[in-house]
Amino acid sequence: MALLGSFLLSQDEKLGEIIGSSPMQNPWFTPQNTRMAVRAIGKMLNQHDLESWIAREGLADHMAGPPKSIGLVLAGNIPLVGFHDILCVLVSGNKAMVKLSSQDQKLIPFLLEKLVELLPALKARFEFTDRLAGFDAVIATGSGNTSRYFDYYFKNVPHIIRKNRNSIAILTGKESANELKLLGKDIFDYFGLGCRNVSKLYVPRNYNFREFFEAVEDFNPVANHHKYNNNYDYNKSIFLVNQDKHLDNGFLLLKESTQLASPLAVLYYEEYTTLPNLENTVSLISDAVQCVISNHIFPLKSAGVAFGDSQQPKLWDYADRVNTMQFLKEL
Repeated sequence: MALLGSFLLSQDEKLGEIIGSSPMQNPWFTPQNTRMAVRAIGKMLNQHDLESWIAREGLADHMAGPPKSIGLVLAGNIPLVGFHDILCVLVSGNKAMVKLSSQDQKLIPFLLEKLVELLPALKARFEFTDRLAGFDAVIATGSGNTSRYFDYYFKNVPHIIRKNRNSIAILTGKESANELKLLGKDIFDYFGLGCRNVSKLYVPRNYNFREFFEAVEDFNPVANHHKYNNNYDYNKSIFLVNQDKHLDNGFLLLKESTQLASPLAVLYYEEYTTLPNLENTVSLISDAVQCVISNHIFPLKSAGVAFGDSQQPKLWDYADRVNTMQFLKEL
């Protein structure tokens, strides 16, 4: 796997062609965003972290058992978002039956073809399918609506069903300009379409957003993407028609709300009085939170992420904080 990681960090010509053509399949998959996703996986698959991951999950003792067929229903909101599930299945010694998202049908097959070149024994350990059948367990990722369908359809087999999640950032007012700029990555990487993207800020009462807006100004090129800009224009018009109080820097709308999931090009914010009170608030929504970006230590320790690192997960940073490897080992 480390060889695949090195390949993804290389300047391979064919890989570059796949990245360059990605917007033709999915307009959100710009070459910049696709390259970012490829490099994130490349960094993830380093020898040190792979060895640490295998050791901490006790995989060496587990792989002697017979392989299971694991059905994977992949999401397509950001490039290669389903690769980690495939990786877990392969590394755990099982077989992946992969149902690709219609939004991401080139990148993952290309990566797995390259993986077979590097490790030919893996060729029989995965297959692509349009309809899952004959599986021993399922890992499915979708929206809140599709998760209810998944829960019903896969109720008779062991499963992990993932729903919509969002990430939050906790500001104290003492953040440096650089930390706020890094927060911009957590907000704008992949246009904010990932569950690890920040959709809401918690700020102290009477927080002045001037420094925040100044720090994220370098991310204004997102407005050049027509689909993002359409969302920005649409949400701005709704706010204006409804006379909703909001802040606007020309490419991002800030609106006070108790809700967690904000529309695209909108960032919700909510004021807090004290950090202990905020801890209680965050604990109540923990099931809907993927990451907490902050310098403050919160009860959701496993969700804590430094500014700018939300889209740089480690191998052991499992989606929804559900240990995929533990699930596979217990089958």
